Amino acid sequence: MRKLGPPSEVVRLAAPVSRLIDGAWRRMHWWIGTMAVLYLLSGITVVRPDEAAVVLRWGRLVGATPALQEHVPGLLFAFPRPVDRIIRVQVKHVWEVPVRSLASIYEVLSESLDPLTGYALTGDQNIVQVDMVARYRVRSPAEWALYGPKSEDILRVEVTAAMIRSLGEMGVDRVLSDGRKDLIATATRRAQEGLDVSHSGLELSSLELTRLTPPLALVPDFDAVQSAYIGAQTMKNEAQGYAEAAIPAAQAQADAAIQEAHGAAASDLAIAEGDASAFQALDHEYRANPVVVRERLYRDAVEHALGTAGKVRWVPPPVGGSYHGFHITLSAPVAGPPMSPPPAAVSAPTPIPTPQPPALGRPNSNLGSVPPGGASDDDDEIPTPTPQPPAVGRP
Repeated sequence: MRKLGPPSEVVRLAAPVSRLIDGAWRRMHWWIGTMAVLYLLSGITVVRPDEAAVVLRWGRLVGATPALQEHVPGLLFAFPRPVDRIIRVQVKHVWEVPVRSLASIYEVLSESLDPLTGYALTGDQNIVQVDMVARYRVRSPAEWALYGPKSEDILRVEVTAAMIRSLGEMGVDRVLSDGRKDLIATATRRAQEGLDVSHSGLELSSLELTRLTPPLALVPDFDAVQSAYIGAQTMKNEAQGYAEAAIPAAQAQADAAIQEAHGAAASDLAIAEGDASAFQALDHEYRANPVVVRERLYRDAVEHALGTAGKVRWVPPPVGGSYHGFHITLSAPVAGPPMSPPPAAVSAPTPIPTPQPPALGRPNSNLGSVPPGGASDDDDEIPTPTPQPPAVGRP
């Protein structure tokens, strides 16, 4: 059996402490157990509904994938500190950050411009000043808690850089008029790309331009340009409206005129074809019986001339083949509407009445032989009929 040596100096010094601990354990052992239980329960964390949590164990992230790294709302069991550390992140809350890096706060007082900061240049080398409000939320709690820098600082940097680049690709007229929507969309997309590259874990929800104006000294000039642009757009819209109303009306009038011309052409063509057919039929009949057709045309012409005359008076035939001292006095035609000639028609030849020999009457040296009945000078007045060309009808 090995013989024990004398106690060492360490044991001798630790003996009072050991006796103190042993006495405390004998008297307060239930308190120590309670404290140990409370220490173990301190690793339980309640994750709220709008939060997500990540666990760091000895400073390293627990979980191989993002799905395993992020813990959903509820009770989260982990080791107490210093073994595990739980970081809770509000992932559904939207934060707002004002971005005034492109707006000068001294220009309002002095109307001067800082040559280094407080403005941006457009694509046509014009100066504008921009006030913005960026709204964001935490999309990746693990990246936000471990890898990225302070969220508001990196957000301001990325939004400012994206806005400067986007303004440099657009002209000032478009920026100040109808290009704001495209400007905001482009700057938002580029800022989000920068946030993703820097592993910030942030998502840019929206970007609002609270002020986008030229420098204070140039505001009246830009307002005049803007007013002229609005006036030009108004006149353009009015012209387009007038064109939309006038062009259909003109087209309708043109279509109506074309239809009317087509109808008139068809009517004239039908009349011309009818007249040509009638003339061809008459020519065919004339070639077959020239004497009969010539006599019929002659009689039709005479009947038409006599039918249009207002008054007809038969003159006796001359004695000895000639008139000597025979005069006819014609009265002036009475004013009135012209008589419309009856429609000519080609009919069968009608016999010409044989003129009767004149009756003997008293001689008249001025008028020649006067027919029985004692006609006076007024009876010899024959109104002059208006000559009408003979009409040629369908046989």
